[in-house]
Amino acid sequence: MGHDTHIHEKSVAQHEFDRRKNAVEMRKQVVNFAIMILFTFIAFAVVVADFSPYFIKPFILLLAAVQVVLQLYAFMHMGEKHASHIGTINTFVWVGAIIAFTVFLCFLTIIWW
Repeated sequence: MGHDTHIHEKSVAQHEFDRRKNAVEMRKQVVNFAIMILFTFIAFAVVVADFSPYFIKPFILLLAAVQVVLQLYAFMHMGEKHASHIGTINTFVWVGAIIAFTVFLCFLTIIWW
């Protein structure tokens, strides 16, 4: 029945704890977002500065890899430890990333050699 719902009220201490916890989480996300924007600007600056292509390509790939890891941990909540299934999800994501990197490396080797 829809009328049997119970309202759970938080105490003032629990409300303050949740507010501080959410503020810390929001600060982390804003900092990670700023770091990713900074990496994007650095990548554009390297291209505009007309460095050697042998420097630009690996450098941009490195920045992209760091951004992927930051996005996984900051915005996909892979760094959280409170749920029991997070370990399984982390394992599947990292195994998939290793397989994708291996396939990418194989195709790169086949194309270049």
